[in-house]
Amino acid sequence: MNNPKPILAIETSQSLCSICVYFSDEIFYEMNINLKNTHAEKLFETIDFVLKSSGVYANDLDGIAVSSGPGSFTGLRIGMSAAKGLAFGAKLPIIAVPTFEAMALQIGSYLKSESEFIIANKVNVEEIYFAKFQIKGNSYIFAEKLCIISRDELSKKIDGTLAFGNAVQLEGGKKNISSPSSFFVGKWCSLFGEKLKVYNYDFLEPNYLKNSVVKERKND
Repeated sequence: MNNPKPILAIETSQSLCSICVYFSDEIFYEMNINLKNTHAEKLFETIDFVLKSSGVYANDLDGIAVSSGPGSFTGLRIGMSAAKGLAFGAKLPIIAVPTFEAMALQIGSYLKSESEFIIANKVNVEEIYFAKFQIKGNSYIFAEKLCIISRDELSKKIDGTLAFGNAVQLEGGKKNISSPSSFFVGKWCSLFGEKLKVYNYDFLEPNYLKNSVVKERKND
């Protein structure tokens, strides 16, 4: 997808609300808001700000890249709905970007080739979204495919391996990276997204990997 038209990239899979107009690694406009439960309120405002700052109109875009999961059910729905609304109005394609792979691309930009690392994000109290990657040159491969594991399994899987995600505890209670920035959602799209363009996106859905379960509260 190497062309002069920019990509609008959206990341809402976790607490980070991130928007980027991505032309290239050297030319991009990005805004990040890292605050829980603000996607619905801030997303369109942020998109409008970044588009105006870049001098780009929706019709100037090559497409809309949206982080497609797995991640927060609510965050993913908000991001995908926004992408659909914008794409429909401007007659643009949507490119669904695998969240863990965009994150792997971001992490890999700081690590040496052949390095291995794990991404582990919470599904719920007992389950974890898990994948293991290895850096190959300027990209990555899966060392273990994306799946859901139990929290008990995670400690065995890590076993000294470099690990990222909100299911991983850091010393001093520091927060770990749990989602990619929209810059890397846009970059992933520019590298791998050409064949993933979707114009008929009525039934395009995030990759939840696990169905949402609504629990009914029982009255005592």
